[in-house]
Amino acid sequence: MEKEPITPEGYRRLREEIKKIKSLDRPAVIVAIAEARAHGDLKENAEYHAAKEKQGLLEAKLRDLEHLLATAEIIDYRNNACEKVTFGSTVLIENLDTGEEKKYQIVGKFELNLKENKIPISSPLAKSLIGKQKGEEISLNAPKGVQTFSIVSIDYI
Repeated sequence: MEKEPITPEGYRRLREEIKKIKSLDRPAVIVAIAEARAHGDLKENAEYHAAKEKQGLLEAKLRDLEHLLATAEIIDYRNNACEKVTFGSTVLIENLDTGEEKKYQIVGKFELNLKENKIPISSPLAKSLIGKQKGEEISLNAPKGVQTFSIVSIDYI
């Protein structure tokens, strides 16, 4: 079984999500199924079928999250601080064509959050950044064509 890297924060959020599903979401769906069952004929009971479908989706999500938890390898990136981009690094890059700067943190796939600029280690951008140092340039094939970036800074926040 291949291990998936995850930050300590991501591991905590994963465990909290599993706990929430088991302690809040699952019991709520069971109650909804029981209430829908009380309405009578199950063949034409839309509430019952909707609740059962929700239960199935919830159980599938729970299985996926538990699999992630079982295969997670916690990497405390703060202990790995160095001069190079590694898992957990927060990297400020500059697009050399436009001058635009963007900051990204390289995280595990469960932690992907584009609103917070967290990109998975398996993404093309993260793969091209890993092992590079401040001042180095990378080229990346993007939908707009090849783009060149320079690494402005590397942090381990």
